[in-house]
Amino acid sequence: MKSRILITDFDGTITRRDFFTCVVEALLTPEDLEPWRLYTAGEISHFEALRRIFAAIRADEADLEEVMASMEIDPGLRAGLSRLADTGWEVVVVSNGCRWYIDRLLSKAGVTVPVLANPGRFDPDRGLIMELPESSPFFSPETGIDKGAVVEGHRRGGAAVAFAGDGRPDVAPALLVPPERRFARQWLAGHLQAEGHPYRLFDRWSEIPSMLAAPDAEVSP
Repeated sequence: MKSRILITDFDGTITRRDFFTCVVEALLTPEDLEPWRLYTAGEISHFEALRRIFAAIRADEADLEEVMASMEIDPGLRAGLSRLADTGWEVVVVSNGCRWYIDRLLSKAGVTVPVLANPGRFDPDRGLIMELPESSPFFSPETGIDKGAVVEGHRRGGAAVAFAGDGRPDVAPALLVPPERRFARQWLAGHLQAEGHPYRLFDRWSEIPSMLAAPDAEVSP
């Protein structure tokens, strides 16, 4: 049987909220967000904006644990992964965030899945230090990991690919998969709706396994 792979974003997709949003609310000042303005103005890359903002964090690890808890990882993640495995679906997490917090949240949830994300480490005096994954076959200087390249690589390998995401970097990879295997929420769902691209709306990541089991269900818009 042809392999089946769900490629999924992490922040705002497996979790309710992004690490970026939560850490801004809890630990950073408006001045710390100047790199994001530079990114939206096209002056620096998405990766560089996040790198500078995360490096501005001054806190101890306990503070960051509280931030990560506020992201609200889907409590149904473990059961959802089990159901996907039972129906022949593999899962790969692909993120433009930092693997440091992703690995910790997945470990707390008691799950192990492949993760493609920007490596990093935490130092209370230097913040969350995020680095470019230059050795990755999916390396992108803009975002660190090119999610579209991950999707395309599996497609070229003959896999049936599904994609789930919520934000701006998820547009290109989402459009590489068929509408019945294109899962979106939040900003991504609104963008696809506005552009007339069909998709399947989800609220919690753990809804996706049942939706994949019903590929003929109606898609939006």
